Amino acid sequence: MAQFDDGRLDDEDALRAAEPILRNLAEAGARVRTESVSAAEPLLAAVERLSESRPRAVVAAGPDSRLLRAVLEPTCPVPFVAWPGAGLPGWAGALDLVVVLAPDGADPSTAVGVAEAVRRGCQLVVATPAESLVGRHVPGRYSTLLPTVTGDQLATATVMLDLLDRLALGPDTDPDVVAAALDEVAVACGPYRDLAVNPAKLLASGIAGTSPVLWGGTVLAARAARRVAESLRRATGRAVLAADAEHLLPVLAAAPQTDVFADPFADDDGDLRPSLVMLDDGSPDPVVAETAARLREQADVNGVRVETVTTEADGEVARYAALLATGTFAARYLEIGLSGAL
Repeated sequence: MAQFDDGRLDDEDALRAAEPILRNLAEAGARVRTESVSAAEPLLAAVERLSESRPRAVVAAGPDSRLLRAVLEPTCPVPFVAWPGAGLPGWAGALDLVVVLAPDGADPSTAVGVAEAVRRGCQLVVATPAESLVGRHVPGRYSTLLPTVTGDQLATATVMLDLLDRLALGPDTDPDVVAAALDEVAVACGPYRDLAVNPAKLLASGIAGTSPVLWGGTVLAARAARRVAESLRRATGRAVLAADAEHLLPVLAAAPQTDVFADPFADDDGDLRPSLVMLDDGSPDPVVAETAARLREQADVNGVRVETVTTEADGEVARYAALLATGTFAARYLEIGLSGAL
């Protein structure tokens, strides 16, 4: 198997070759600010229009609705439905608020759903580029377009969640706070910050010789775990699992005891032991704490390495963004150390 060289993580030539990808990760906070400024005026107009009465239900339509579902389902004070497929639920109408995230605005099925919302007279807010396919279907008497310019899903979602926060339909979401959390990760995980004090490089080194399994205890931490797992799979080509504790405990229990005499250079990818990566967003929920303790205990019994990603960001969305950014930085460093070339 490809051997991980942690020396490359502090090697200026290797980091210079990876600079475009790492710079894109570091600019996540700037993209959130850009989208917030771009949508500021229409967002205020939408708040004024929609504040007159609370909707019967909120429908998040389109394939990018899953992030809104993770944020809103636990807290939305009215019925909430995520509808990732084409069209809208049959009951959606003038009493309901339809929100749509379309960062690139090119998806035909999302455009169909937007046109259907306009036809039915739904209250509609769409975050998408103004001149995109989706954007061209937005104009209507009860519609608002929040113009986006970066194509970034998280930045686009933050703008929509800011709107829903102002309407008392979602949790506290301040784009400046989210952007600041992403900036802090960019500084802490920057390419020229030494391995010894860089949480993303340390995570990459810790899981390099393993098949990671990821867990997040809250809905948003679990979503971050799934997204980070996708990045790790792309970086390594290995099986990387993100799942609930009930699915991970048997994996940890099945891990063979560590053989101190094994030759690590003789193993192939199919024989890699698991490592447990826990994404901790600081939830005070005792059930989350108890589940985390069970996972750690099982990992300790079987000698499975445990890595924890933490954040002290302020607010649910900011904590999600910070966990996701740290894990994504780690995936890129893992790729650098394993392949030697991007």
